[in-house]
Amino acid sequence: MPRTLIFITAQTKWSLFHQTWSSPNQSSPASLNRERNKMWGIVRQRVSSAPTLQRMLYASRSFSSAAKEMTVRDALNSALDEEMSADPTVFVMGEEVGEYQGAYKITKGLLEKYGPQRVFDTPITEAGFAGIGVGAAYHSLRPVVEFMTFNFSMQAIDHIINSAAKSNYMSAGQISVPIVFRGPNGAAAGVGAQHSQCYAAWFGSCPGLKVLCPYSSEDARGLLKAAIRDPDPVVFLENELLYGESFPVSADVLDSDFCLPIGKAKIEREGKDVTITAFSKMVGHALKAAEILAKEGISAEVINLRTIRPLDRATINASVRKTNRLVTAEEGFPQNGVGAEICASVVEESFDYLDAPVERIAGADVPMPYATNIERLAVPQVEDIVRAAKRTCFRSV
Repeated sequence: MPRTLIFITAQTKWSLFHQTWSSPNQSSPASLNRERNKMWGIVRQRVSSAPTLQRMLYASRSFSSAAKEMTVRDALNSALDEEMSADPTVFVMGEEVGEYQGAYKITKGLLEKYGPQRVFDTPITEAGFAGIGVGAAYHSLRPVVEFMTFNFSMQAIDHIINSAAKSNYMSAGQISVPIVFRGPNGAAAGVGAQHSQCYAAWFGSCPGLKVLCPYSSEDARGLLKAAIRDPDPVVFLENELLYGESFPVSADVLDSDFCLPIGKAKIEREGKDVTITAFSKMVGHALKAAEILAKEGISAEVINLRTIRPLDRATINASVRKTNRLVTAEEGFPQNGVGAEICASVVEESFDYLDAPVERIAGADVPMPYATNIERLAVPQVEDIVRAAKRTCFRSV
């Protein structure tokens, strides 16, 4: 019986039970038994015949196939809230995460619910609070450290790499560092070079770290829960422009036990002519490109990487062996990028299956321009992915 139905039935039973036992006519145990039997009969009749309950029962059965809408912001907020509720060792710290409820409102309501001992507002000193977070993780707490942008994580790079990422290995497994570093990563809009860099390849190159890049609300909710529960340090790279985007989420995603596996990519759209890999905001671009390509007779398979480290090489190579073509899409710089690593993996494991050279779509190899018209030229667009896919299929562009 669905939870909602049980709850309403229990309320009905309690109301009737209270009416029965508070009745002035209760004169003997026999009469009380008769009243109780009468009560149960009424309950059974109401449950079996009430149209409202029947509609709720039907809705509960069909809800798994119906999807609600949730923003990425709300998905992250709910994941934090549920993990903090489930585990008292989880706490949040960063600039403006408490009183201001987060620069992007990801931590909205958490200070009021959990108090200042679990939601810490810090000074503007990334090196300081990142170091405090790592120290807390050494002592079996589970800090979630927010950077207002990952560009500022460079101030704390020593703690992330030398203290968090390497401690488990250097201690022969004796020290676990269950910490999450999260915040917006990559290009936003009109914020200049010092606030627009993608650090997926930077952190993805470091052993000891796990690097996650959510795209949808399902990704954000499931991956953040997985990151908080993981015993190793996790770099959680969000995208500022996706916070307000809404995505359909199923009942399973909304369940408090929902969690996505780290290291497993998702095939967002199946295809047979060309594989397109992407992560974060570029997944949306890849899906739009796939729709355009479909109108021209090209069936594109879109892979949402979700995890940069460990990279799901098996899913990527299996797709390339089916489509025989590959396009990689990312916002970061082309040299030593995530796409370069994917190309290397495919050449090493699936070279004989390729029918065309691999195409890499990446940001321009320059610091991000501030001017809006030039900024657009520096960031990959949908049409760039479309042209690259056409080239791999030997179509005119």
